Amino acid sequence: MSFTLPDLVPVLPEIFLLVMASAILILDLFLTDENRFISYALTQITLLGCAWITLAGSDGQVIHTFGGMFVRDPMADVLKVMVYIAVSVQLVYSRQYIRPRGMYRGEFFVLALFAMLGMMIMISAANFLILYLGLELLSLSLYALVAMQRDSASAVEAAMKYFILGALASGMLLYGLSLLYGATGSLDIGTVAAAIHQGVGDHIVLAMGLVFVVAGLGFKLGLVPFHMWVPDVYQGAPTAVTLFIGSAPKIAGFALVMRLLVEGLQGTVHDWQGMLVIMAVLSIAIGNITAIAQTNIKRMLAFSSISHMGFLALGFASGTLNGYSSAMFYVLVYVLMSLGSFGMIMLLSRQGFEAENLEDFRGLNQRSPWYAFMMLLLMFSMAGIPPTVGFYAKLAVLQAALQAGLLWLVVAAVLLSVVGAFYYLRVVKLMYFDAPKDTAPIVADSDAWVMMSANGLAILALGILPQPLMALCVYSLQSIQHSL
Repeated sequence: MSFTLPDLVPVLPEIFLLVMASAILILDLFLTDENRFISYALTQITLLGCAWITLAGSDGQVIHTFGGMFVRDPMADVLKVMVYIAVSVQLVYSRQYIRPRGMYRGEFFVLALFAMLGMMIMISAANFLILYLGLELLSLSLYALVAMQRDSASAVEAAMKYFILGALASGMLLYGLSLLYGATGSLDIGTVAAAIHQGVGDHIVLAMGLVFVVAGLGFKLGLVPFHMWVPDVYQGAPTAVTLFIGSAPKIAGFALVMRLLVEGLQGTVHDWQGMLVIMAVLSIAIGNITAIAQTNIKRMLAFSSISHMGFLALGFASGTLNGYSSAMFYVLVYVLMSLGSFGMIMLLSRQGFEAENLEDFRGLNQRSPWYAFMMLLLMFSMAGIPPTVGFYAKLAVLQAALQAGLLWLVVAAVLLSVVGAFYYLRVVKLMYFDAPKDTAPIVADSDAWVMMSANGLAILALGILPQPLMALCVYSLQSIQHSL
């Protein structure tokens, strides 16, 4: 028997990340609290190194390795770079928040890196087993991050809810994948797609597997009716962890849907399209309507997230390349908006005080006109008001759905977006027209101030010139055209 060594070049970013995460974990054992910035700096250097390796090897080609189980293509390269950026920004925002709360430790950074490793594996998976391996690595890291504040009853409760419901969803997804394996006889995504195209396998078993897979995906994205974990986890987790859950994993969730439904199960598009349409309209409706009644801004943004994931599902429900590229554009824009929104909550928080309630944003314009303007841009973008980029993200998804003949769904989404604009504009009203409830000065590290400014201005700049990001999304999906 001979063993052929797999080509390791496509997996160099993952190898580098794993080595650095292990090194940071060991090094942190010898660091005092005063020297903990070394772990933070090494984490940022790791992200920079991963980005350099990914970009240096990006040539637009599709490369398979490890027996075809791992793929490197333009979509994987673009999504991975976006994940690096999101995690790096999250760490910049979080540093000032986690330091006084006893979370500024190597475990926080290492768990973030291992969660990112899980995302990278999901993004490049070409096999059901690899896909599930990456998903579980991400999920287990997130469970630990949520429960990191062991003295906080709300954080431990949120972690328990997340773990129990996450295990249930993982079981549903795994059962669905096993049914797909039974129907097609393969775990390879390309082989499954070919078997479905050729009409191989029992259609009943295939349909049952598809139902369980879509249910598992719905939980991971927080779509109705699998959304019950989102508001409790967002509110109960430390804001730094809430920011992490609400940003980079959404990119991995997009990749999960692309690999499973688009590349593997495109032959059953008429079956899963109907399920996504129902989940999309329910998510947009329940997310927007329920958010109106919230007084906790983290909980409000949680229901807002459910609504935004409904728009993402709307892009997939179109079943066309235009819809998929619009969905990719939407998820990248949403991650940018989510980073800024939760980052602002952390900047307004301080030791012994959490700026979690809407009342805490009263009179922000009088305390800091610049931060108020940044939050205004973020809220306008979330609501889909031009000239912010959120408007073009929703417009692109709605156009794709309209071209796919989903006119009634587009009308419903537009009307519900008008309803949703109320609770975003309520934050703007509190900031600009109400007297401040808290007059304490806002103290922020210089890097967090620069990052927040860049984040808010990027929302405006991409709204004025959205074409480069849209073109990048279309380019990155060119390798999947053959499966449509």
